[in-house]
Amino acid sequence: MSFWYALISVLVVSAISLIGIVALGIRVSLLQKIILFLVAFSAGALFGDAFFHLLPQVTKQWWNMIVSSLWILGWILFGLITEKVIRRNHCHMPITKKHIHPFAIMNLVWDSVHNFIDGLIIGASYLVSIPVGIATTIAIIFHEIPQEMWDFGVLIHGWFSKKRALLVNFLTALTAVLGVLIAFLLDHYTHNMVAVLVPFAAGTFIYIAGSDLIPELHKENKLSQSIPQILFFLLGIWIMSILLFIE
Repeated sequence: MSFWYALISVLVVSAISLIGIVALGIRVSLLQKIILFLVAFSAGALFGDAFFHLLPQVTKQWWNMIVSSLWILGWILFGLITEKVIRRNHCHMPITKKHIHPFAIMNLVWDSVHNFIDGLIIGASYLVSIPVGIATTIAIIFHEIPQEMWDFGVLIHGWFSKKRALLVNFLTALTAVLGVLIAFLLDHYTHNMVAVLVPFAAGTFIYIAGSDLIPELHKENKLSQSIPQILFFLLGIWIMSILLFIE
């Protein structure tokens, strides 16, 4: 039963990749403000899910707190190394209409890996319980909305056509389905993958929220922008805390 919940969840998350088209009809200045508020909301939701839902499960899976902490820190380190590798690949060629830039291709590659990881995380969460899976899916959805807007913009900037950008972005999003399938297959054959995948999910969420999302909020320090950002951040945490009542 949890597998079908996970599969439906990951298909919903994948469909969010089509939201990029919405950004085309919004002024750039307004879009930047909206995305920052969504980023703040996403950061709060990821932290909330990690601390309210995932970390308590880690303590249940590992009797030794030192071991569980090392697993989480190890996955945070994995996120750092992975991002270092990805950020080394960038394009020095001038932008022309006749040239699809390597940075756009690399964005697709990283997005595929990112979505695959999302699938693993969703699968691992549903292996714990359906309520934890739902909470994690909601946190990922909040994160994916600004992320997919950004990815779509990168592809357009790299001289993909709008239709092609939507198509390839959606195809990369489907790698999340593969992540779910692998999570359930691994658990079927080993029966202890939850003990590894849940720390992976917690570490990944903490890393993304702390290293990728929070720094984005510091790029806008006007009081009129900072206060709403903090409120959206707190709203994300609050929603994750409310979901504790469905567990």
